[in-house]
This record gives sequence, structure tokens and C-alpha cells, in this order.
Amino acid sequence: MNKQLRKVVIAGNWKMNKTRPEAIELINQIKPLADNVSCEIVVCVPYTALETAIQAVKGTNIKVGAQNVHFEKSGAFTGEISADMLKELGVDYVIIGHSERRQYFGETDTTVNKRTKAALQAGLIPIMCVGELLEEREADITEEVVSRQIKLDMAGFTADEVKKTVIAYEPVWAIGTGKTATNEQAGEACGLIRNVIAKLHGKDVADAVTIQYGGSMNAQNAADLLKQEDVDGGLIGGASLKAEDFGIIIKAANT
Repeated sequence: MNKQLRKVVIAGNWKMNKTRPEAIELINQIKPLADNVSCEIVVCVPYTALETAIQAVKGTNIKVGAQNVHFEKSGAFTGEISADMLKELGVDYVIIGHSERRQYFGETDTTVNKRTKAALQAGLIPIMCVGELLEEREADITEEVVSRQIKLDMAGFTADEVKKTVIAYEPVWAIGTGKTATNEQAGEACGLIRNVIAKLHGKDVADAVTIQYGGSMNAQNAADLLKQEDVDGGLIGGASLKAEDFGIIIKAANT
């Protein structure tokens, strides 16, 4: 982490978990753990719990995020939610291009680019996810894969738009598998992303971008991962559903 240059963001991705009463219960457990912290705390909840979560975090420094957004403002897109709808509701963040969206729902670099632009235009903060598959890691092409994703996913972005985008490096082989990149692998990949941005937009822009690690960060490994210079927080899956574990990660981000 380098708190002098950029914001540290700890975001919980609840995925398809928690009813509205369960969401309130978990948020109430997280509230005291998020008091007097220097990092940004975000809970990314299912669509059905968004309004409930927004009400539950009032008066705290916890922000609420959605887990996806469509790129059009309105129209015949059954089952989709627009960025303006999320903004009007009071949402602050939105996850875009998560590996599960790419794997199960046909998300591509083209649609990630369009969704991220739509989020920025509506005043939302996108958490844009990138990362390689296991076979790509084993073939030693992580650099090529992640560089390509960054260039395509952020194609046409201004320097200001890049600075407003949080990037989550999530090696696909470490999502929900219990496997985690080593501290060095995580730091190296996040540094690679920063170097790509520097080549495209300059070092000052790259230094300002928050880059999270999002591959099975948990209470046991968070402190060591966050010691990496280019790891500016985490996109937390399973551990975000347990207040005690999430609190340990929050604490690690504020040491």
C-alpha cells in the first residue's frame, strides 16, 4: 500500500448471498469494525439488498456497491439495471467484469469497457476486474493477458477516467478455490497493471490508481498481501460474509 499516493479500498463482494434481514445483521456487525479507519470500506450486495444496505450504512463511513451494471441508460434489456438507476438509489461503487460474470454470463472486454464508461458517466466508482486463467499462468503469459485486458477494458478512457477507476487484479485460478497468489505474485501483477497504465497515461496517473488484489484474500493472508507496494486493498469474497474476518482485513489495511 502507498496511502500517500492513493486511496486504499477494502470491498466485500457478497455475490449471491444474504436476504435483506441477513444483510442488515451483517452490516450491523461490520459497523463498529469500520469506525475510525483511513481506508474506504465497501459492501457490494445483491440487487435485492441494495436499498436495505444503503439505509443500514447511513451515518457510517461504509459505502454500498452493486455487483454489475448495464451499459445502456434504458431500453429493452430485461433483467438489467442501468448506472443511472444505481446512482439514483444511492449506490457509490459497482463491480464490473468479475471473473464469474466473464465465465458464466458471457462478459467480454468490449462489454466491460462499455459498462465501465457508463458507470463513470453516471458518477459511480467502478471496480474493474482483470486476471488470468490457470493455464495462462502456467504458460507464463500472465503479463500478456493482463496487459491486453487493461488496454481493451480501458480503451478510449481519459486520464481522469482512469484515475477514477478502481482495478481489481483477481487471478481466476484463485477465485473461490482457496488458492491464493503468493504475496510476490500479487504484488508483481498489480505492479504490472500500474506499469501498463503508466505507459498509456503517464506515471502520475498510474500512481493515483487504486489497484486491489481479489483472489481469496482472507483474515490469514491480508496483512502480508497488503504490505506489497502496489496492492491498495482487496476485493474480498467469502471472508466478507464473516464480520470478524472482514474486520481483521480492515484492520490490516489501517496498520
